[in-house]
Amino acid sequence: MALTVPATGTLPGGLVALPSVYRPQADTRLLAEALAHEELGPRTDVLEIGTGTGALALHAARRGAAVTAVDVSWPAVATARVNALVRRLPLRVLHGDFATRTKGRRFDLVVTNPPYVPAPGAGQPSRGAERAWDAGPDGRVVIDRICASVPVLLRPGGVLLMVHSGMCGAEATVGRLTRAGLTVDVTARASVPWGPVLRSRRAWLERQGLASEAEQWEELVVIRARNA
Repeated sequence: MALTVPATGTLPGGLVALPSVYRPQADTRLLAEALAHEELGPRTDVLEIGTGTGALALHAARRGAAVTAVDVSWPAVATARVNALVRRLPLRVLHGDFATRTKGRRFDLVVTNPPYVPAPGAGQPSRGAERAWDAGPDGRVVIDRICASVPVLLRPGGVLLMVHSGMCGAEATVGRLTRAGLTVDVTARASVPWGPVLRSRRAWLERQGLASEAEQWEELVVIRARNA
């Protein structure tokens, strides 16, 4: 059963962010709350996919885990490195596609707040702030890649924590991960007001059947998947 919680997870304060880098918001805080319930220590290898400011990676590193963070955005990589340096926390930050940069490695925990906002166009933007949230017409361009890669990325007993909008189908994510052989639950939910991105494309979302005319709140979900 999912636990409905406020998006108030503990995150490092005073994070810097270069232009176009996604700043921690309600989804980040909800995922931090879920991360706080995982056992982490010096022998825990953690991967964050799409690190942004490094907020979640630093949350794990502060608890003693060995953390690798990956992002396709150079400004995000620079931002995460600066935030780690300021806090004197060991954090390995890599630039590029997560599957390519982690090839051959396996982790005890994978945490990710991927792009998940439905957007016109077949793929993701190649640059700009929108790269952090736009994820194709159904919002699943990156989510589906992560679902396909997780069985290879996780060690036996390893855990995936992923947050995304209910608008792009929590049931679809649960189904894909379950079919891949993982044990899957929706462990947290939170409702947040629509932000400026969703408001700006309301008409398109309604035409796609992804939102109703009166809808003003977005459901966020945290999905936890454990590798057998």
